Amino acid sequence: MTSPERIAEHLVLPGVLTAAQAAETVAGILAAQREDGAIPWFRGHHLDPWDHTEAAMALDTAGEHEAAARAYDWLARHQNADGSWYAAYHDGDPERVTDRGRETNFVAYIAVGVWHHYLSTGDDAFLDRMWPVVLAAVEFVLALQRPGGQIGWKREADGTPVEDALLTGSSSIHQALRCALAIAEVREEPQPDWELAAGALRHAIRRHPERFLDKSRYSMDWYYPVLGGAVTGAEAQERIDARWDAFVVPGLGVRCVLPNPWVTGGESCELALALWAMGESDRALAVLQDIQHLRAADGGYWTGYVFEGDRAFWPEERTTWTAGSLLLAVAALGGDEATVAVFGGERLPLGLEPDCCA
Repeated sequence: MTSPERIAEHLVLPGVLTAAQAAETVAGILAAQREDGAIPWFRGHHLDPWDHTEAAMALDTAGEHEAAARAYDWLARHQNADGSWYAAYHDGDPERVTDRGRETNFVAYIAVGVWHHYLSTGDDAFLDRMWPVVLAAVEFVLALQRPGGQIGWKREADGTPVEDALLTGSSSIHQALRCALAIAEVREEPQPDWELAAGALRHAIRRHPERFLDKSRYSMDWYYPVLGGAVTGAEAQERIDARWDAFVVPGLGVRCVLPNPWVTGGESCELALALWAMGESDRALAVLQDIQHLRAADGGYWTGYVFEGDRAFWPEERTTWTAGSLLLAVAALGGDEATVAVFGGERLPLGLEPDCCA
């Protein structure tokens, strides 16, 4: 079990986490992890592959590499024949699937986690055994890429493809494709089709908002093109500044969806990561400090807080992925090498964007 003495300096951040507090938060994720490696939202709730991976990445930031590896091995053991995973498993039990849809951004995210674990550990044997898993996952995802570059949202339980694309999901997939290309480079197994796919996806995200469903009420659609590395530089600054006042509630965090008076920890931490990637570390730190009102006595984090009316934590749950997103944001600001590489993007392949501007 992680102790304050074992907590790395990159998880200690003024006004956010002390070593003792970081150790409590890590211990909460470990307590939720099943013996088989699965990390549900909390015990008795469901597991989805994206949030499971995020929690595993958080464990790596704390040096809990064996626990993180068990989480990835769970994914390897339970990958479907087509390269996917189902959207939800009750309490992480592979025999109790509660949503048989297969969402592309859920499936793609394993590439981000595997690359992060490899950078955290240098474990070549891990990368060798996970490469076929990543390869199959990426091929499942790219089978749903549309001619315009965007990625269809999911396959229904009966296999029917949903061709509508989500900007948040596609932005997450963009990051995942870059991580998958980095893995391919290490293995010296070039994937030119992935390079083209990543470039076409980036072009769609940056230049063709009409190719995605309109979810502009959601804060994730605001910051995810930046967090996923598709929108950078001055364009990223303009995008974030344009809707800052709409989504950021001073002293409380980031709204999940407009106009609801509800701030959420996960969105706040992800925005902090996006701000850090833009070079806005001071604003990132302020956001992380603002959401410490979500911290529970046991070191977990409430999913969100309703700041009008009842003024209460809602829903009444402390999720592993909220805690995980906080640890990842703190690790990035603290200079953790693996986390910086994965979310900073400087060392990730870019892919090949189309020459034309259609």
